[in-house]
Amino acid sequence: MSPKLINHSPDLKRLREEGYSVEIRGGLLLLNEIPYVNAQKQVKTGILISELDLAGNVTRKPKSHIAYFNGECPCKADGLPIHQILNRSVNQDLGNGIMAKHLLSNKPEKGYTDYYHKMSTYANIISAQARVLKPGISARIFPVPHEEEESVFAYIDTASSRAGIGMLVERLASEKIGIIGLGGTGSYVLDFVAKTPVQDIHLFDRDKFLQHNAFRAPGAPSIDELRNYSSKVDYLKSIYSKMHCNIHSHAVAIDANNLNLLEGLTFVFVCIDSGLVKHQIFQKLEELDVPFIDVGMGLELVDGSLGGILRVTTSTPDKREHVYGRISFEAGGDDNLYATNIQVVELNAKNAASAVIKWKQIRGFYRDLEKEHHCTYTTDGNTITNLDLV
Repeated sequence: MSPKLINHSPDLKRLREEGYSVEIRGGLLLLNEIPYVNAQKQVKTGILISELDLAGNVTRKPKSHIAYFNGECPCKADGLPIHQILNRSVNQDLGNGIMAKHLLSNKPEKGYTDYYHKMSTYANIISAQARVLKPGISARIFPVPHEEEESVFAYIDTASSRAGIGMLVERLASEKIGIIGLGGTGSYVLDFVAKTPVQDIHLFDRDKFLQHNAFRAPGAPSIDELRNYSSKVDYLKSIYSKMHCNIHSHAVAIDANNLNLLEGLTFVFVCIDSGLVKHQIFQKLEELDVPFIDVGMGLELVDGSLGGILRVTTSTPDKREHVYGRISFEAGGDDNLYATNIQVVELNAKNAASAVIKWKQIRGFYRDLEKEHHCTYTTDGNTITNLDLV
């Protein structure tokens, strides 16, 4: 990915051609081997780091003039800090093995024209002091180009790097996710999970993507796409593979005959109606020691308006037995709380969001003090109830 971005971006290509050690990692731009002076008037090398603003695989004009430095405090030749650019010292893990030790701020009157302008300006200010003590030293070392950065994304995730949460996002990278049922809620689970760097996403649903599905799923399919009569999993894979490269479609319903398809997954979202097969899925996932989340929705039309409950029930190796008291496994039935199959897109999205948030809590992305394993949301009063705490 890195060479493609560099080759398509004149500013990055110029940095590389002039001998800077350019690297793209975790959605960040790095200039390695920047000579600097520390407080003891020793010449060392550090890493200059910047967020990236991109349009596909081409850089845009930098919005931020801020940069980071990984090394000791960059100083003048006399050992005093370069206050011209030093904003403050930090100790921030940016993810992907990148640490920021200092925040730098140097803003031209009209901003930086491109990343060559930005990075070379910072590099020159810092390394100029090192050349006073060690003439001839330079950040332009003409290194062997870095190898391509492997990624599950078709293009670089700049959202995480801009937010400074690369270290948290890394916690999701080893996941192999299964989504059973790609109806209204399951399709939104896919929408949210596809924006994370999970290793693989497996989709399980035998149904076709029909016209009513278009009004409960993310996006806006064309009438020609509806006429194609594609399976849900193949249609959704065609959409989300534009972003996430490792989506696998299985146009089958999970049942007693193919439970082996769940082997190798690390987390599963169960987004199907209740029934005997759900009980079999739960038992198989418990046998595999795989955590999972089951979602449910029940709405009723009463006195001219809709009301009801959304449910997110979690099963982890720490707590499992409660699910059998919370969910009905009657053939063809739904959860005991729910009597109808009314669904509305914003509630599908809300149910999916709650499930994905819970998954991220389990993996340490979000703080989770209560560790509830059963959560309900009631539309009347916007009431959230957390039960089955660990």
